[in-house]
Amino acid sequence: MGELNVYVVETKDQRKKFVSAILKDMLALETMLERGMFESGITRIGAEQEFCFVDKNLRPSIIGLEVLEDLNDDHFTTELAKFNLEANLDPLVFTGGALSQLESDLRGLLEHADEKAKARGARVLLTGILPTILKDDLEFRNITPYERYRALNDAMIKHRGGDFEFHIKATDELITKHNTMLFEACNTSFQIHLQINPDEFVDKYNWAQAIAGPVLAASTNSPLLFGKRLWDETRIAVFEQTVDLKNQRNPDREQKSRVDFGTDWLKESVTEIFQYDVSYYRLLLASDIQEDAMHVLKSGKIPKLKALSLHNGTIYKWNRPCYGITDGKPHLRIENRYIPAGPTIIDEIANTAFWLGLMEGMPDDIGQISEQLDFDNAKLNFHKAAQMGLSAQFRWTDGKVHTAESLLLEQLIPMSRKGLQKMKINEEDISRYIDVIEARVKKHQTGSIWLVQSFNKLRKDANIEEAVVAVTSGMLKRQYSGLPVHEWDYPTKQESGSWASKYRYVHQVMSKELYTVQEDDLVELVSNVMNWRKIHHVPVENEEGEVVGIISAGDIIKYYCKHAEDETITVDHMMIKNPITVTAQTEVVEALKIMRRSNLGCLPVVKEKKLIGILTEFDFVYMAEYLFEELQTIEAERD
Repeated sequence: MGELNVYVVETKDQRKKFVSAILKDMLALETMLERGMFESGITRIGAEQEFCFVDKNLRPSIIGLEVLEDLNDDHFTTELAKFNLEANLDPLVFTGGALSQLESDLRGLLEHADEKAKARGARVLLTGILPTILKDDLEFRNITPYERYRALNDAMIKHRGGDFEFHIKATDELITKHNTMLFEACNTSFQIHLQINPDEFVDKYNWAQAIAGPVLAASTNSPLLFGKRLWDETRIAVFEQTVDLKNQRNPDREQKSRVDFGTDWLKESVTEIFQYDVSYYRLLLASDIQEDAMHVLKSGKIPKLKALSLHNGTIYKWNRPCYGITDGKPHLRIENRYIPAGPTIIDEIANTAFWLGLMEGMPDDIGQISEQLDFDNAKLNFHKAAQMGLSAQFRWTDGKVHTAESLLLEQLIPMSRKGLQKMKINEEDISRYIDVIEARVKKHQTGSIWLVQSFNKLRKDANIEEAVVAVTSGMLKRQYSGLPVHEWDYPTKQESGSWASKYRYVHQVMSKELYTVQEDDLVELVSNVMNWRKIHHVPVENEEGEVVGIISAGDIIKYYCKHAEDETITVDHMMIKNPITVTAQTEVVEALKIMRRSNLGCLPVVKEKKLIGILTEFDFVYMAEYLFEELQTIEAERD
């Protein structure tokens, strides 16, 4: 959605005027296709690189607008959140050294952005989802203050009729809700554009849909969110659920998410996609369109189709059809939107080469795709890949079920090589990039696999916060080494940084695994929970999840010393009511002062009165261990 001057559709007149403009655009599109006006016989490629900024503590750095001003380069533009930016690469004719040129162009842009970020105490990081991002980072204050983003957020909330809800289940489970669309800002991707001849568009688009699952399986890079191990490509679930605008006021109505894989194979024309989208999806945004597309066409010029493009930009297909104009000639493109950013530039260009090679190596009989592969299986393959990556299994065009590894190594990687050769791509470039994909699959190490295995190893002697910081630090360090992800070693706990940065805020040290009771529970239950779970403090909640008290092992011992015979006493008779609390953003040193002044053994951590964690004296013992380890290391280095 590139239009800046957009607004939420509020009135019938606004809706009628904009729908009229869309219909004229669609008629103009159909007319240009019928007249053979679209550019043909040349294949161009392009890409969009989304990236995030991290500060010295590996947390999101809110410097996007400042860096954009420092860059003063039209290749860069804003993203939804202030801690992300996007770089748009110049289109290239897809032949010869196009891939190495794409890599060189991308490297130049990212080095420029990183130089400006470093001047502001931050770095550029390529990752599908930043492991250290917190829900607090997704508050409205961090939305880029441009009207198009505010309008889109308002339109989605209005259409949905309530908060955005998320439920993602894998090794761990995430259940949460949020009041803005900024969850989408967790995601950063590397979007690839391929220009398509109009007479080939139906077959090429169907083929792009068919290969989406296997291509995604080989390129996953976002398995962690809020310290939870979720899908191999959690971006897919986050985006689909962020833009899932099923109206809460009418939950029984069958409605589709605006992030859509599709519903069927194309049959005759790209216009089928636009016709479906205009028929099914209500307008979210509009703009004052001055162009009458049919009038422009009749005058001998090429219309920009701004209304249709704006509506298309609010429907987030994983393979999105795009209309554009180059040197006065209209063209059609497929935009691949499902590949994540990172882990390195070489990995991203390898993913690009693999997909482009497959697109150009499309089998000659793919026009009969509907007879070879059910669309529902292609869609299922895609979501299996998002969930399981290289561990997925796919039903393929031969009717058989293949492991991701066997399908990639035996069929698709060789097919991609041939497709690149067909386009006369330099042989050294073909080897450089496709060998990366092949080695990645053979070694079974995508970005997601590296992240999860690194996280699991670190968790053996580190808490969740230390683990996500260490993997983020390790990712940043290895990204700038230039080695592709299949050659990365695993990070150590020491890569999580100094003691001071790891333990600055309460959210970095608090326990999130909570055992709670309510006021009418038996104290006998509490004592058993403490014994079973080896804990000394249990928060007391009411039915709304608000903290109303705290009960400690010491309180129970004191009580039973005087009332040994009373086995029916309930929590409300013994708990400390209205306990002192802190927030996740409270500095640890302040929390420690509170505990010392008030002689407390624990502090409940709350957000809007709801319990989200607990900080105890044992957490400080844990921190002290690593403080002294760090001091010993410093002393040893001095000696």
